[in-house]
Amino acid sequence: MNFQATLVVVTLWTFMVDAKPYGSWRSPITSSMIVESAIKLGEIVMDGEDLYWNEMRPEEKGRSAIVRWTGEKCEDVLDRPYNARTRVHEYGGGSFTVHAGTIYFSNFKDQGFYLRNEEGEITPIITEKNKRYASPVFDEKRNFLYAVEEEHRSKQDVINRLVKIGSGVKPLHEGHDFYSMPTLHPNGTRLAFITWDHPNMPWDESTLWMGELTSDGSLINVQEIAGGNKESVFQPMWSPNGTFYYVSDRSGYWNIYREDGECCYSMKAEFGQPLWVFGMSNYGFLDDGRIVSVYTQKGSDHLGIIDPERQTLETIDLPFTNYGSFKVAGNVLYFTAASPTLHVLAKFDVKKGILERIRLSKEMEIDPGYLSLPEALEFPTENGKVAYGFYYPPKNKEFEGTDLPPLIVRSHGGPSTHAFPALNLEIQFWTTRGVAFLDVNYGGSTGYGREYRERLKGNWGIVDVDDCINGALYLAKNGRVDENRMAIKGRSAGGYTTLAALTFRDVFKAGASYYGISDLEALAHDTHKFESHYLDGLIGPYPEEKKRYVALSPIHHTDKLSCPLILFQGADDKIVLPNQAEIMFEALDKKQIPVAYILYEGEQHGFRMAKNIKKSLDSELYFYGKILGFKPSDELNPITIHNLKPK
Repeated sequence: MNFQATLVVVTLWTFMVDAKPYGSWRSPITSSMIVESAIKLGEIVMDGEDLYWNEMRPEEKGRSAIVRWTGEKCEDVLDRPYNARTRVHEYGGGSFTVHAGTIYFSNFKDQGFYLRNEEGEITPIITEKNKRYASPVFDEKRNFLYAVEEEHRSKQDVINRLVKIGSGVKPLHEGHDFYSMPTLHPNGTRLAFITWDHPNMPWDESTLWMGELTSDGSLINVQEIAGGNKESVFQPMWSPNGTFYYVSDRSGYWNIYREDGECCYSMKAEFGQPLWVFGMSNYGFLDDGRIVSVYTQKGSDHLGIIDPERQTLETIDLPFTNYGSFKVAGNVLYFTAASPTLHVLAKFDVKKGILERIRLSKEMEIDPGYLSLPEALEFPTENGKVAYGFYYPPKNKEFEGTDLPPLIVRSHGGPSTHAFPALNLEIQFWTTRGVAFLDVNYGGSTGYGREYRERLKGNWGIVDVDDCINGALYLAKNGRVDENRMAIKGRSAGGYTTLAALTFRDVFKAGASYYGISDLEALAHDTHKFESHYLDGLIGPYPEEKKRYVALSPIHHTDKLSCPLILFQGADDKIVLPNQAEIMFEALDKKQIPVAYILYEGEQHGFRMAKNIKKSLDSELYFYGKILGFKPSDELNPITIHNLKPK
């Protein structure tokens, strides 16, 4: 009887599914739904038993609010117009800390450093227009803070240093190009920090230092602890009993070490991350001295408990595939995390095994019948190697396709970051409409060890392009997507890979570049201090390798480009200047190739305003529909596509 009932349900379900061309499916995941009441959960900070975090709100023009959770309720503790966001290194992070209910934060508009007391009164501490602050650490013993200061004397003269902030600001340590992760000993006697110097990026080579603190907070007897010589270090930290730990990739993978250089647990996994922003954390200590840590293998995050004495690791089985900010208090973990079905700020009691949601990035429930779950993909690429990605097939419980689906390949930004298999409504926006999606972790991506990360050394615009193309062709050859309807998209560095793939190869039929780099020389000339020598490793030193920069810049080879393209750009972008998109647009327009260009006033490197995020998604859908030959079911506002010929 039960077997017959099941058969009836299956038959009715099959009958109710509508057969329609891929790309034309009606989707419940609209661009409006993606941005409405959505927040991006950021860095978390502990103050006693109270939990604080910042969250970016597109509906408030990208403002970064600070929220407090006392165990019973969430409440905003930083009202408009204040915006807790720093521009140190341009990418920011580490914008605030809290001590005894007082919040110390950087305000985005003026980059001033402020405090908010328990009564809600806000007072400026530092308001010098040419100085910025990040990663503040409160010294309870001396009643002041340590922080990273960035002084902008001119566009070409930017000084970074470690400072203490009390009645005034005084330098603690300087002389290196960059400083990060100041960390205080539990009893306030020592301070550790990380530095690196041009032309290195922090994931190429960085150095860990430790010094003694005097009674007035001066730093003396500073000594090198680890790093240097092609070694990258991350997250120095003292355990509650005063044992010093840090992360190093000296083995080829970021593993956790003690001060004596002994590895706590050797594993081909990444217990660290590339230091793109401040405020990052991957591990902490339980009451018994064991280490709870996030680690990454093949692009997916896991959570484990390391016993440093026995050198063992016990995996914690939680439903998340990506972790963000991470703090440990006693035997309780607080973290931001994502799974293929949600983004959340959560609390996990290790002893009781109880997981509690504190905050969702979006208060909504999506029927699993509409969610495409990521498939880990490993595919062959050039020189007998393999590359990786996550494939999301079209999925919508109401429809089935009538042909092979179009494919969007995404090249992530960075390029020294990685794609991860967690819920991304922008991906589901496509898959629920019948468009397949491939998130590529090309050679150069993090999460796969140093050797994989260094595949891109001297090969940017080559290895990444090869891997994106080979991932797409692998799916096509296996009959999963339509080889004649494949597009590529990317943001920033991913935008460069997109433009390079469309210019130097003939595989994709359309592309979307979000603030992508078209002129590598312009990037070498115009970009900010943090990335001013980044291209030395990816391409070669400039101007010595000028010919190579020209050879790999799409803007100089538009004669090879015959593929439709849509460009999105922020007018206030200081990392990739708008003129790069404008030059590319004009070159394509002159060649009579279908091209669209959308410029957003008030946006920088990465869009934060809800209306602009929505418009970008809708415009990209409209563009692909016209170019790849499908008719979206959405009512879309037309955009101007120059040189588009009626079909």
